[in-house]
Amino acid sequence: MEVDEDGRIEDGMIGDKCGKRLSPNAPTSSPELLQAVKKCRENTEISEKLAVTNEQLKTGIAQIFNVCFDETKILSSTAQYLPETSEELCKNSSAAFADMEVFINDALMEKIAVDKSQEKENSSSCKNKENEMLDFGAEQFLYFMESYGRVNKIEKEYHKRRLDEVWSGMLRQAKTQALRFSSLVLQGTFSERSVLRPSPLLPYLLEDKTKRAPGFLDDLIQMLSDDAVAMETVFAPVLLGLAERVKNCSMADPSYKYPLEAMAELCEIRLGSASNRPICNLMVKLPSWLPKPLSEACGNELERLSLLGPFFSLSVFAEDSEAVAEKYFSGTNMKKDAVILSTNQLRQSLRIVRNELFKIIHSLLVSMESREKTLEYLAEVLSRNRKRSHIQYVFLSVQSDDTKHSSNGFMTNFLSVLQTLCHKVTLDKINHYYLHHPKSRIDISQDTKMKGTSEEIKKWKNELNSNMEWKPVKFPTECYFMCFQCHHLSIMPCLQQYSRTWRTLRDMTRMVEELEGREGEWKDTPMAARNKLLLKRWKEKIKKLMDSKVCSDVVLLDPDFLHNCLKYYSSTAEWIVMLMRNFKQSPVELPLGAEVPQLFAALPEYYIEDIADFLTFINVHGTENLQVASMKNIVMLMILVICSPSYLSNPYLTAKLIEVIFIGILVNQPKECPWVETLKYDPICRDKLSPALMRFYTDVESTGSSSEFYDKFSIRHHISVIVKELWKDLYHKLAILEHSRSNEFVRFVNMLINDTTFLLDESLNCLKSINEIQQLMKNRPEWEALTREARTTHQRQLASNERQCKSYLTFANETVDMMHYLTKEAREPFLKAELRDRLAAMLNYNLTQLSGSKCRNLKVENPEKYNFDPKTLLNRITDIYLHLDSSEFVEALAADERSYKKELFVDACKYLRKANLKTETELTNFQIMSENVEKKKNENAQKEEDFGDAPEEFKDPLMDTLMVEPVLLPTSGKIMDRAVITRHLLNSSNDPFNRSPLSMDQLVPATDLKERIQKWIETKSRSKADGN
Repeated sequence: MEVDEDGRIEDGMIGDKCGKRLSPNAPTSSPELLQAVKKCRENTEISEKLAVTNEQLKTGIAQIFNVCFDETKILSSTAQYLPETSEELCKNSSAAFADMEVFINDALMEKIAVDKSQEKENSSSCKNKENEMLDFGAEQFLYFMESYGRVNKIEKEYHKRRLDEVWSGMLRQAKTQALRFSSLVLQGTFSERSVLRPSPLLPYLLEDKTKRAPGFLDDLIQMLSDDAVAMETVFAPVLLGLAERVKNCSMADPSYKYPLEAMAELCEIRLGSASNRPICNLMVKLPSWLPKPLSEACGNELERLSLLGPFFSLSVFAEDSEAVAEKYFSGTNMKKDAVILSTNQLRQSLRIVRNELFKIIHSLLVSMESREKTLEYLAEVLSRNRKRSHIQYVFLSVQSDDTKHSSNGFMTNFLSVLQTLCHKVTLDKINHYYLHHPKSRIDISQDTKMKGTSEEIKKWKNELNSNMEWKPVKFPTECYFMCFQCHHLSIMPCLQQYSRTWRTLRDMTRMVEELEGREGEWKDTPMAARNKLLLKRWKEKIKKLMDSKVCSDVVLLDPDFLHNCLKYYSSTAEWIVMLMRNFKQSPVELPLGAEVPQLFAALPEYYIEDIADFLTFINVHGTENLQVASMKNIVMLMILVICSPSYLSNPYLTAKLIEVIFIGILVNQPKECPWVETLKYDPICRDKLSPALMRFYTDVESTGSSSEFYDKFSIRHHISVIVKELWKDLYHKLAILEHSRSNEFVRFVNMLINDTTFLLDESLNCLKSINEIQQLMKNRPEWEALTREARTTHQRQLASNERQCKSYLTFANETVDMMHYLTKEAREPFLKAELRDRLAAMLNYNLTQLSGSKCRNLKVENPEKYNFDPKTLLNRITDIYLHLDSSEFVEALAADERSYKKELFVDACKYLRKANLKTETELTNFQIMSENVEKKKNENAQKEEDFGDAPEEFKDPLMDTLMVEPVLLPTSGKIMDRAVITRHLLNSSNDPFNRSPLSMDQLVPATDLKERIQKWIETKSRSKADGN
């Protein structure tokens, strides 16, 4: 290339070193061209000035590998002189450097040989040859890794030489050879290897990343990626070593982070695209990736023996790691602030653990080659722990350590990772039929379904498989449904165990307090030694339970973790609503279709049960503010389930959702719970919820459970509290009043009367029993005269009566309260012929107990302890009298032969006036009603005398009273009075004579008999009139 004096290009071309070609026709004097020419000339001059000499190459190699080629010029005190290589350089350095790969390889082989020779000389007296060789291997690996790092250092120090191809080639070869020899050392090429000793690479993975040579790990993996055998030989010991290291760690010691972070770092290394991750591909090929089960304890085996098991086992649960409780909660009387500080520290540590675990699993799933094996591992974790959800597991795990399943720490960490994977999964991305897909990894065949028998579900699945063209399952679907299954097997058993532990802790604390409170009675008796031993054991148990609780608080009461659970359950609730509505896009309308969608019917019950139990836990323990946004879908699910009881075979699922609402109301009083407020003001809820609750109140009379008799009172108590809250809203109140005109409401009132009768009767009987024992204990001579066994028996009976009394009175007060506000504004159903007699008899009996001479038997110490407020209860009952005051009710009161007496109302009036419970107007109305009842009673007595000789065919066969409206029972051919048989059918839908099914609409009016009865009455009445 030549340029004339004016700077024009003669040959129209710039040389190869400038890398550009110009057209001969291009302008020859532009500033751009002149600048390019100038730069080209400068680069050429620099290159010529910086041309690297053989001496500089020799010095560079010596610095990188810490060796010396001239004994007279030792670069450092640790540099190793290589005589053979030095001799070759002396002969012809240019020839030696011609093939840089061979030269560096030969030099390093000589270095190893020299080091080996010196090692043998220095350690000739060492008896343990194996340790000697292992240490040699570790030293050699460190040497080659440091050499790799020195390449980077030399490259920066002599950065101006980068344009010289010989120099750059030397650096590349130095790196390559450092990596190659590192690999050979790790494979045991130059020293003996032992499976009992960790890989030389392991210590450097556990160090701070800044102490490692940048890029070394990535380049080493890159170099080994094409050799599967070498890759496994080098990194399998590393992976197993990390697993073994973390197995011996506890979250009480910060060292747990290093092997975990190292594993995550290895998994995230990729070649080219994100889907090619060599370490992930290697992991799933190792025998320890998913070991086959060896015993029934397959869940526990998976945690202990699988490659990832130890990493997921990092836990703060006291049952998993006693060291955590000892370090963070060892103080006997830790202050609240100290507990909060320790809790927050552990939660932060747990977030770090779960974040690293997510990196590992995410990398394994991103890598195409390892994805399927990873999904198999995830599914196997769930499969081998499927019995964690069984009630036997929950009970036994509280009593003793569980050795068959994966630990709580393992499972909750596993859940956290799946939750994070599901964050971006939306319902439009999942296959709704996945649980029934032939390739589904989740087995629900043994689970109880929402609706239908196992035969019906099996038949539907067969039809589905024959008609459905199944498509391959995509990852979002598998991830979503695995996540729910993991909730079912991890967080739910944990919450149940927590609740059991909490109750046991409360009960044992009370036992200790009671025994210590009575120390004066037993300290000088033969029972002293036994009681002291009991106290010691109980306190040790309380300490253990308290450690368990505070450690569990870290995980189970973590707001972030619970928020993630709630967010997922909200999504699931939305999905279940879609199934219940058969994927209709229109606004929700109730009632739902009569035919239950089969996809919903085939869903396991626990899909609803788990949501209910989770919300109950959060409400009870007050750990998470249930945000309205998160609860919107769950609220809709509650409404649909409660208003569609026919969609479920198990009424207890509906009862659980009702309990959630009940607790939401109760725990937030006197404030309004935000999500309960949303439920109250939902347009669908305003019209349908209250009637649905009242229908369910009636339906739970028979649930099919062996404990149905006692269960119904708890369920009905929940309903009573909810309806009372809804009654405060005008729209709900109008819906209830509208419902009161239906026959269903009459059945509801009948159950309400039944419950009030039973609960008040049991409550008052308990109070009498408590009173008797308390009076006996006050009489010290009589009490001391009893044997120790007799006193113990009385004390136990007193404790039992107190528990029962509090429970019964809680239910009874709410039931009476409901009757009070309903009779005030919807009294007609209460005055039905089939109901009013029983209602009147119940009220009269309880009025006798509360205001007559018998009320002295109800006086107990600390009545508020049992929720017993006799004045309020009496005031409520007498209000009900006034609400129902009418000719029909007066007649019913007068017909009560068991409890009614004239003195009953007289005594009640006196007490009401004395206690100032009623206004004068109310007392006057009560007295007038009393007089009307007495007058009616006299009239009834006269009627009994006049019509007592009625023919048997005119009398009801059950009550032996003159029939007013006879009807024929088609199932038995018997005739009964309509009011009597209606009352019977309200409680039992069968014929009282042969138990055949019978309903109201089957009753046939006995018109002829009714006319004969009326004629007979008229005849008797005329005869009496004529006689008079």
